[in-house]
Amino acid sequence: MAGTPDLACLAGRRVVLGVSGGIAAYKAVEVCRRLVDAGAFVSPVLTQDALRFVGEVTFSALASEPARTSLFGGSDPIPHTRLGQAADLIVIAPCTAKTLGKYAAGISDDLLSATLLATRAPVLIAPAMHTEMWEHPAVQENLQTLRRRGVHVVDPESGRLAGGDSGEGRLASPEAIVAAAAGVLAGSLGELAGVRVLVTAGGTREPIDPVRFVGNRSSGKMGHALADVAAARGAAVTLVTTTGLPAAAGVEIVPVATAEEMADAVFSRYPEADVVVMAAAVADFRPKAVAPEKLKKQAGVPEVVLEPTPDILAGLGERKTHQVLVGFAAETEHVVEHARAKVEAKNLDLIVANDVSAPDQGFEVDTNRGILIESSGFVGETPLVSKVELAGLVLDRITGMLAPERARREEQQ
Repeated sequence: MAGTPDLACLAGRRVVLGVSGGIAAYKAVEVCRRLVDAGAFVSPVLTQDALRFVGEVTFSALASEPARTSLFGGSDPIPHTRLGQAADLIVIAPCTAKTLGKYAAGISDDLLSATLLATRAPVLIAPAMHTEMWEHPAVQENLQTLRRRGVHVVDPESGRLAGGDSGEGRLASPEAIVAAAAGVLAGSLGELAGVRVLVTAGGTREPIDPVRFVGNRSSGKMGHALADVAAARGAAVTLVTTTGLPAAAGVEIVPVATAEEMADAVFSRYPEADVVVMAAAVADFRPKAVAPEKLKKQAGVPEVVLEPTPDILAGLGERKTHQVLVGFAAETEHVVEHARAKVEAKNLDLIVANDVSAPDQGFEVDTNRGILIESSGFVGETPLVSKVELAGLVLDRITGMLAPERARREEQQ
């Protein structure tokens, strides 16, 4: 995410803190304290399993109101509805495999799971479990289901686990969880709230044989920066990427490898998108035939015949209805001329062009400078900035393009 969110946005916001039954539940005490210190009104909800690790009285003493542990037996006959409707944000830390699975399946057999189904507030989960559990396909599929539904996730860390071994699955730090909570709330108030943004990132890999491929030097950093900044500004972001780089909480990640896979992922999601930013470096050509076995040196120099890959950006331009369509142009000469030609030929609203032959911009580095060319005729050049800063400048232009359409929709309502 772009920088550390200002915790001031937590002040006065109602946060339901769900605590499920794992050894990491003791860290939820610190999460509770930090949320209260930031000015949030914190309502703790503990599962019965959580009470095996932490005490109800501890959270009642630290939070803004007494902790709740049951759907039944209290003075409020429908606590899950009241909590869910009043919440500005629900945070589950730790979120065990059991709680994660129930949430993905829509099961409501206790106060916490019922509250999750009774809310329209954003939800942030911080999974914590042993490495083998975290890596289990069922857990990962449940996680992807929740991500697709817009649930924000603070991924676990690698480190020492219960039992003495080490691995991935350790609960993220309380500081990171509270920062993510602030980021979610800041995003819900951002200028892109309610906007669906589709971003592509990374360079495609077109296989020659099972171990070799035709590729390029794209690191995916620019596309990931765009996704993170868009999420920080409140957009619902889907990131189609060829890289393993992390993304901001709440970003839906769709992993792909080839141009064909990227085309399928993008075209299937295009009709629902409001903004599409094609920051990926998609290969123009691929081997016409892929060798089924590794090519051996002893067989001599192979002849690799290439064929064109799908032109995703041109296809999007042909299908465009209401979307703001943004392309990237990595050039080495005549940058403005080539980029302007792409705007016209591919029906783009905006293109970001840069000279990738320069050592401080383009592939594999953390800085970039761009020439922004719009279909309206606007041309602007940015100074050398970080890719996160450039992402912000690009999204500023996109936000301006969205303004007339959003105003028209508001008039119709």
